[in-house]
Amino acid sequence: MSIVAPARFHTLPDTAYNLWVRDELADCLHLPTDGTRVEVIGGEIVVSPGPTVGHNGIVQDIADSLVEARIASPGFSWRCVHTTDLNLSDIQDGYIPDLLVLNTKILADARRAEAPHLFPEQVGLAVEVTSRWNAADDRRPTLKRSADTKWNGYAKVGIPYYLLVDRDPRAAQTRLYSNPDPSTGAYMHDTTWDFGHIIRLPEPFGFEIPTDGWEPWK
Repeated sequence: MSIVAPARFHTLPDTAYNLWVRDELADCLHLPTDGTRVEVIGGEIVVSPGPTVGHNGIVQDIADSLVEARIASPGFSWRCVHTTDLNLSDIQDGYIPDLLVLNTKILADARRAEAPHLFPEQVGLAVEVTSRWNAADDRRPTLKRSADTKWNGYAKVGIPYYLLVDRDPRAAQTRLYSNPDPSTGAYMHDTTWDFGHIIRLPEPFGFEIPTDGWEPWK
């Protein structure tokens, strides 16, 4: 399961966010180098095991659909990157999204610069696929959760679209959030698709994602 720990309960040489930015947080927490992820979400340190094959398969399906759209239309201007650090400097959070979709030129510039992180203003769409141990960190918060989630964070920094694939068997569906309100940390609109239905992303993306092979976690 994931470990959630407020940074104030850790004896750290700096803030959790500053350590994350310098890629020192995992070492300070003595985490294994086995795919374990460490993020700062809502000011809290969140440690999660590496994702499963089922989880990564869905992420790859989304990436494949983007590549197919690129092949079908030479003028298609979007590319994607997997598990790349996203520095939310305005709110002192640091995420590792499952997938980020960004403009071709922006990605090319970041690659040439050997950028250690991407920033929200570079991102058109953030994608998260829930896992059993950290789904609450990705979703819209509930009354039982006081800390902000990634849903709040992505909205606070103004990322235009957030695609959440929720594999929970109780509500297996995909939800596209849009129209972020940075002042409240909330998305004002959403569209949902059940598993098995084709996801049709609106412009400026304008491509489809088949979900026939998507399954809830067991």
